[in-house]
Amino acid sequence: MTMTMEFERIRGVKAAPLPEMYTSGHRTCQGCDSALNCRYVAKAAGPRSIVLGATGCMYVANTSYYSTPWAIPWMHTQLGATGSAVLGVAVSLKVQMRKGKIKNEPINVIGIGGDGGVADMGLSAVSATLTWPEYDSLIVMYDNESYANTGVQVSCQTPYGAHTTFSPVGTVKPIMHKRWKKNTAAMMAAGHPECRYVASACTAYPVDLMNKVRRALSISGPTFVAILCPCPKGWDFDPRYSHEMGEMACKSGMWANWEMEDGKLTFQTPTSGIIKGMVQRMPVADYLLRQGRFDHLRKEDFDHIQKQLDKIWGEWGIPAILPFKVAEGELA
Repeated sequence: MTMTMEFERIRGVKAAPLPEMYTSGHRTCQGCDSALNCRYVAKAAGPRSIVLGATGCMYVANTSYYSTPWAIPWMHTQLGATGSAVLGVAVSLKVQMRKGKIKNEPINVIGIGGDGGVADMGLSAVSATLTWPEYDSLIVMYDNESYANTGVQVSCQTPYGAHTTFSPVGTVKPIMHKRWKKNTAAMMAAGHPECRYVASACTAYPVDLMNKVRRALSISGPTFVAILCPCPKGWDFDPRYSHEMGEMACKSGMWANWEMEDGKLTFQTPTSGIIKGMVQRMPVADYLLRQGRFDHLRKEDFDHIQKQLDKIWGEWGIPAILPFKVAEGELA
């Protein structure tokens, strides 16, 4: 029978573990926060971990011939099979431990996938995995808001109005992509009652990110963490500003940091300050104008996005998470 690990909470950057489980040897772009995400996840999890990586940026860039940055066991899985691979490994470990073929000890099973590997093509397999409470695993979605590996195509995680190779700017239709970004983490939390832990983090807040990974791995059953990873190439900004882009995404309200454990929801910085009214959200235009993928937007477009954000934060039943509100008189 598998067991979950016990972790100490990381109290600050200087208290983070020193050993690197994800090192040099990768081929990611300069300023790639998806690679930084892999480093944080692996550092938090430690050496007794197995990582299953779906096809995507973090598969292609991390598996050059005879070269890999992973210092822990890693296996590639197909784009739509993140959940299936994670569940299969978790089941296999449990069976082998029960039969005495391997030592009965805690081993972290972590699936890492991007927009396609988790929120789009891999959604059904991930959803199925979160319904099996007897198998311990963690699924991490690195959200760079596009199919960045194959040329920056639009995904369900791409924000409204963004320019991608599949939503180009035109003279007749300056905005091709008019869908609002899918709220994947909230969907996982609301739709999987036996999934005890779901969280949302951002690479700009590494201590919060690593503590959420550790908490997820310490809880029995399947868990899920969505992590925003600014992409210099896909978002079109100077690589030196990757960290700043993550901070601005959170401070503008375009991304929220939160965790749900056993049905109890809490918020983390800077989202917690916004929720409590202690911090004012920065104008969304200040954030979007720092990215070339939004250069074509006009004032009325920014006003539309700001209006939608204001609704999400001011009118939703759970701000930034779920729009559900009980109709008047239904609980009377």
